[in-house]
Amino acid sequence: MSFENKLVALVNKDIEIGVAMNAVAHMTLGFGSEIKKELLRLNDYEDKDGNLYPNISQMPFMILRGKSNEIRKAVQASKEQHIKFGVFLNTMTGGTYQEQLDNTKQTSEEQLIYYGAVLFGPWEAVSLITKRFSLYRG
Repeated sequence: MSFENKLVALVNKDIEIGVAMNAVAHMTLGFGSEIKKELLRLNDYEDKDGNLYPNISQMPFMILRGKSNEIRKAVQASKEQHIKFGVFLNTMTGGTYQEQLDNTKQTSEEQLIYYGAVLFGPWEAVSLITKRFSLYRG
């Protein structure tokens, strides 16, 4: 089966696995709220006993890894090509959420460390942006 769109998470390979998992969780939760269920091709699975397991995507969700600057470039390319994206940055950890908001606001883009990004858009366009990233292995 082929898919019109591609969903990819890019994770900074220089951060520890717990921080990486936190980044993926935060950015995909927020990102998912912006994308329609139909576009993400979400289904409810049901087992033989009638237990439901809701909102599982039919699409593969690839987790790739790269350096902060490579993720930055992928986000920039996504902006230029109008591909939907979400990010998680170093300023989004530690302290209260208000301190995180303030830290981000006080940091220039070039000083931010990208912990991750999630991209969603036309399969070929996302593939071109992410082709130099390798598969994430924990």
